[in-house]
Amino acid sequence: MFDDGSPIYRQIAERIRSEVLSGAIAPDEQVMSTTQYAAFYRINPATAAKAFACLVDEGILYKRRGVGMFVRPQAPAALRERRRRRFFTEVVDPVLAEARAIGIPPEEIVEWIRRSSGTASAAEEPNGTGDVRAGRPGGQQETVRDRGNGR
Repeated sequence: MFDDGSPIYRQIAERIRSEVLSGAIAPDEQVMSTTQYAAFYRINPATAAKAFACLVDEGILYKRRGVGMFVRPQAPAALRERRRRRFFTEVVDPVLAEARAIGIPPEEIVEWIRRSSGTASAAEEPNGTGDVRAGRPGGQQETVRDRGNGR
């Protein structure tokens, strides 16, 4: 479980974030105690406690004195929003910068995404007929007939 090179407490926190985001751990559901977590994964209890403290500081978990740690009701939405922001800044922004550098307009990127995700209608297809064509960067098109026999 702990093998990506980052500190173990960060890996624990990320795993819990992922479980909350996926619904594996529901809002207001109790999570394992630091002692249980440490025993289960054979790690130092202080390491587990540090991960849980980070999640409390982020507003993902909250403590009920004498009972344990629980997932905040708003945690899934907060995590989803945080991941969306990170997706746009870490993935989309660099794609747009590279596209700008090589002269691809944003509209062409949107068109490519629609075709690739299967959401383009026949009118949005590059040739406007709904024919299945393989898109090439720069707007060049290759017909299916051209691919197979070199014509």
